[in-house]
Amino acid sequence: MPFTAETLRYLQGLTKHNTKLWFEEHRTEYEAFVKSPMLALIEELDVRLARIAPEIIGDPKKSMFRIYRDVRFSKDKSPYKTHASCWLFHRDGSRSVGREAGDGGAGFYFQIAPGNSFLGGGLWMPPRPSLNKIRDTIAEKPKAFDAIARDPKLTKRFGGLSTEGQLKRMPRGYAEEHPAADWLRLTSFTVGRELSDAEAISPKLPALLEKDYLLMVPLIRWINATIGLKPAKHR
Repeated sequence: MPFTAETLRYLQGLTKHNTKLWFEEHRTEYEAFVKSPMLALIEELDVRLARIAPEIIGDPKKSMFRIYRDVRFSKDKSPYKTHASCWLFHRDGSRSVGREAGDGGAGFYFQIAPGNSFLGGGLWMPPRPSLNKIRDTIAEKPKAFDAIARDPKLTKRFGGLSTEGQLKRMPRGYAEEHPAADWLRLTSFTVGRELSDAEAISPKLPALLEKDYLLMVPLIRWINATIGLKPAKHR
Protein backbone atom coordinates (compact mmCIF):
# COMPACT_ATOMS: atom_id res chain seq x y z
CA MET A 1 0.00 0.00 0.00
CA PRO A 2 1.69 3.27 -1.12
CA PHE A 3 1.31 6.67 0.43
CA THR A 4 -1.52 8.69 -1.08
CA ALA A 5 -2.91 12.20 -1.18
CA GLU A 6 -4.74 11.22 2.02
CA THR A 7 -1.35 10.86 3.71
CA LEU A 8 -0.44 14.43 2.89
CA ARG A 9 -3.86 15.73 3.87
CA TYR A 10 -3.62 13.98 7.22
CA LEU A 11 -0.18 15.46 7.91
CA GLN A 12 -1.44 18.90 6.90
CA GLY A 13 -4.25 18.49 9.41
CA LEU A 14 -1.81 17.41 12.12
CA THR A 15 0.32 20.47 11.41
CA LYS A 16 -2.72 22.71 11.84
CA HIS A 17 -4.14 20.87 14.88
CA ASN A 18 -1.10 19.55 16.74
CA THR A 19 -2.90 18.46 19.89
CA LYS A 20 -3.51 15.18 21.65
CA LEU A 21 -7.27 15.61 21.28
CA TRP A 22 -7.11 16.02 17.49
CA PHE A 23 -4.63 13.17 17.11
CA GLU A 24 -6.78 10.76 19.08
CA GLU A 25 -9.88 11.78 17.15
CA HIS A 26 -8.02 11.04 13.91
CA ARG A 27 -5.94 8.06 15.03
CA THR A 28 -7.68 5.74 12.55
CA GLU A 29 -6.53 7.99 9.70
CA TYR A 30 -2.98 8.02 11.08
CA GLU A 31 -2.94 4.22 11.17
CA ALA A 32 -4.41 3.86 7.67
CA PHE A 33 -2.68 6.63 5.75
CA VAL A 34 0.64 7.09 7.54
CA LYS A 35 1.71 4.17 9.71
CA SER A 36 0.50 1.25 7.56
CA PRO A 37 2.03 2.50 4.29
CA MET A 38 5.28 3.38 6.08
CA LEU A 39 5.57 -0.13 7.50
CA ALA A 40 4.81 -1.57 4.06
CA LEU A 41 7.51 0.64 2.54
CA ILE A 42 10.04 -0.51 5.13
CA GLU A 43 9.33 -4.15 4.29
CA GLU A 44 9.63 -3.44 0.57
CA LEU A 45 12.91 -1.58 1.03
CA ASP A 46 14.31 -4.41 3.13
CA VAL A 47 13.79 -6.74 0.17
CA ARG A 48 15.43 -4.28 -2.20
CA LEU A 49 18.35 -3.62 0.14
CA ALA A 50 19.09 -7.34 0.21
CA ARG A 51 20.13 -6.88 -3.42
CA ILE A 52 22.20 -3.70 -3.18
CA ALA A 53 23.52 -3.61 0.42
CA PRO A 54 22.53 -6.76 2.34
CA GLU A 55 24.06 -5.51 5.58
CA ILE A 56 21.52 -2.66 5.72
CA ILE A 57 18.07 -3.70 6.89
CA GLY A 58 14.57 -2.33 7.19
CA ASP A 59 12.82 -3.60 10.30
CA PRO A 60 9.10 -2.78 10.67
CA LYS A 61 9.49 -2.95 14.45
CA LYS A 62 12.49 -0.63 14.64
CA SER A 63 12.90 1.44 11.48
CA MET A 64 9.92 3.77 11.74
CA PHE A 65 10.46 6.82 13.93
CA ARG A 66 7.88 7.54 16.60
CA ILE A 67 5.36 10.25 15.77
CA TYR A 68 5.71 11.64 19.29
CA ARG A 69 8.12 14.52 19.83
CA ASP A 70 10.55 14.69 22.75
CA VAL A 71 9.55 18.04 24.22
CA ARG A 72 11.53 17.84 27.46
CA PHE A 73 14.15 20.38 26.39
CA SER A 74 12.18 22.24 23.73
CA LYS A 75 10.28 25.51 23.94
CA ASP A 76 7.92 24.09 21.32
CA LYS A 77 5.63 21.76 23.26
CA SER A 78 3.72 20.49 20.21
CA PRO A 79 3.32 16.78 20.99
CA TYR A 80 3.61 15.34 17.47
CA LYS A 81 5.99 15.43 14.55
CA THR A 82 4.38 16.71 11.38
CA HIS A 83 6.24 14.27 9.15
CA ALA A 84 6.66 10.50 9.11
CA SER A 85 10.09 8.96 8.65
CA CYS A 86 12.14 5.78 8.74
CA TRP A 87 15.78 4.72 9.18
CA LEU A 88 17.34 1.72 7.46
CA PHE A 89 20.37 0.66 9.44
CA HIS A 90 23.35 -1.72 9.61
CA ARG A 91 22.27 -5.05 11.03
CA ASP A 92 25.28 -5.18 13.38
CA GLY A 93 24.85 -1.62 14.59
CA SER A 94 22.11 0.29 16.32
CA ARG A 95 18.87 1.74 15.01
CA SER A 96 19.66 4.97 16.88
CA VAL A 97 21.01 8.03 15.09
CA GLY A 98 22.94 11.11 16.19
CA ARG A 99 25.36 11.67 19.03
CA GLU A 100 23.60 9.21 21.32
CA ALA A 101 23.74 6.40 18.77
CA GLY A 102 26.98 4.77 19.86
CA ASP A 103 27.92 2.30 17.12
CA GLY A 104 24.81 3.06 15.07
CA GLY A 105 26.69 3.44 11.81
CA ALA A 106 25.62 4.84 8.47
CA GLY A 107 22.33 3.98 6.80
CA PHE A 108 19.47 5.32 4.71
CA TYR A 109 16.67 7.75 5.59
CA PHE A 110 13.27 8.69 4.21
CA GLN A 111 10.62 11.14 5.35
CA ILE A 112 7.28 12.24 4.00
CA ALA A 113 5.53 15.55 4.69
CA PRO A 114 3.60 18.03 2.56
CA GLY A 115 6.23 20.04 0.72
CA ASN A 116 9.00 18.56 2.84
CA SER A 117 9.63 14.98 1.73
CA PHE A 118 13.24 13.91 1.66
CA LEU A 119 15.59 10.96 1.15
CA GLY A 120 19.11 10.70 2.43
CA GLY A 121 21.92 8.51 3.58
CA GLY A 122 25.10 8.55 5.61
CA LEU A 123 25.94 9.22 9.24
CA TRP A 124 24.41 12.25 10.96
CA MET A 125 26.16 13.81 13.95
CA PRO A 126 28.15 10.72 14.98
CA PRO A 127 29.33 10.43 18.58
CA ARG A 128 32.87 11.57 19.28
CA PRO A 129 34.59 8.15 19.08
CA SER A 130 33.10 7.45 15.64
CA LEU A 131 33.78 10.99 14.44
CA ASN A 132 37.41 10.70 15.49
CA LYS A 133 37.80 7.42 13.60
CA ILE A 134 36.31 8.93 10.46
CA ARG A 135 38.48 12.03 10.64
CA ASP A 136 41.65 10.04 11.31
CA THR A 137 40.96 7.79 8.32
CA ILE A 138 40.27 10.75 6.06
CA ALA A 139 43.46 12.45 7.25
CA GLU A 140 45.54 9.34 6.59
CA LYS A 141 44.05 8.58 3.16
CA PRO A 142 42.46 11.78 1.86
CA LYS A 143 42.44 10.74 -1.79
CA ALA A 144 40.44 7.58 -1.10
CA PHE A 145 37.66 9.47 0.66
CA ASP A 146 37.77 12.32 -1.84
CA ALA A 147 37.16 9.89 -4.69
CA ILE A 148 34.01 8.60 -2.95
CA ALA A 149 32.72 11.99 -1.80
CA ARG A 150 33.28 13.61 -5.19
CA ASP A 151 32.00 10.74 -7.30
CA PRO A 152 30.35 12.39 -10.34
CA LYS A 153 27.16 10.34 -10.06
CA LEU A 154 26.81 11.18 -6.37
CA THR A 155 27.43 14.89 -6.83
CA LYS A 156 25.18 15.14 -9.87
CA ARG A 157 22.27 13.50 -8.07
CA PHE A 158 22.67 15.01 -4.57
CA GLY A 159 24.99 17.98 -4.96
CA GLY A 160 27.72 16.37 -2.87
CA LEU A 161 28.02 15.93 0.88
CA SER A 162 25.94 18.22 3.06
CA THR A 163 27.93 20.97 4.78
CA GLU A 164 25.31 21.50 7.47
CA GLY A 165 27.09 21.90 10.80
CA GLN A 166 30.53 22.18 9.17
CA LEU A 167 33.08 23.77 11.51
CA LYS A 168 34.55 27.13 10.60
CA ARG A 169 37.91 26.13 12.08
CA MET A 170 39.85 22.91 11.79
CA PRO A 171 39.31 20.45 14.64
CA ARG A 172 42.13 20.21 17.10
CA GLY A 173 45.03 18.05 15.99
CA TYR A 174 44.77 18.68 12.23
CA ALA A 175 46.79 21.19 10.23
CA GLU A 176 44.87 24.12 8.76
CA GLU A 177 46.44 23.44 5.36
CA HIS A 178 45.56 19.73 5.32
CA PRO A 179 44.47 18.68 1.78
CA ALA A 180 41.25 17.22 3.20
CA ALA A 181 40.44 20.28 5.31
CA ASP A 182 36.89 20.61 3.95
CA TRP A 183 36.07 17.01 4.90
CA LEU A 184 37.79 17.17 8.28
CA ARG A 185 35.62 20.12 9.33
CA LEU A 186 32.42 18.14 8.75
CA THR A 187 30.42 17.01 11.76
CA SER A 188 28.06 14.82 9.69
CA PHE A 189 28.66 12.76 6.58
CA THR A 190 25.41 12.72 4.64
CA VAL A 191 23.92 13.20 1.21
CA GLY A 192 20.30 13.58 0.20
CA ARG A 193 17.70 15.41 -1.82
CA GLU A 194 14.17 16.70 -1.55
CA LEU A 195 11.25 14.86 -3.11
CA SER A 196 8.15 16.41 -4.61
CA ASP A 197 4.77 15.52 -3.17
CA ALA A 198 4.06 13.62 -6.38
CA GLU A 199 7.21 11.51 -5.97
CA ALA A 200 6.45 10.81 -2.31
CA ILE A 201 3.00 9.38 -3.02
CA SER A 202 3.88 7.64 -6.26
CA PRO A 203 3.62 3.82 -6.47
CA LYS A 204 7.14 4.04 -7.92
CA LEU A 205 8.57 5.42 -4.66
CA PRO A 206 10.31 2.15 -3.58
CA ALA A 207 12.09 1.88 -6.94
CA LEU A 208 13.08 5.56 -6.78
CA LEU A 209 14.53 5.10 -3.29
CA GLU A 210 16.41 1.97 -4.31
CA LYS A 211 17.96 3.78 -7.28
CA ASP A 212 19.14 6.69 -5.16
CA TYR A 213 20.30 4.53 -2.26
CA LEU A 214 22.38 2.49 -4.68
CA LEU A 215 24.38 5.61 -5.54
CA MET A 216 25.08 6.10 -1.83
CA VAL A 217 26.31 2.57 -1.12
CA PRO A 218 30.07 3.30 -1.55
CA LEU A 219 29.83 6.20 0.92
CA ILE A 220 27.73 4.19 3.38
CA ARG A 221 30.14 1.26 3.27
CA TRP A 222 33.21 3.47 3.61
CA ILE A 223 31.80 5.10 6.74
CA ASN A 224 30.71 1.82 8.27
CA ALA A 225 34.02 0.10 7.55
CA THR A 226 35.82 2.99 9.22
CA ILE A 227 33.92 2.46 12.47
CA GLY A 228 34.11 -1.35 12.33
CA LEU A 229 30.85 -2.39 10.61
CA LYS A 230 31.41 -4.80 7.73
CA PRO A 231 29.64 -5.04 4.36
CA ALA A 232 27.82 -8.23 3.38
CA LYS A 233 27.46 -10.15 0.12
CA HIS A 234 24.16 -11.74 1.10
CA ARG A 235 21.60 -11.96 3.87
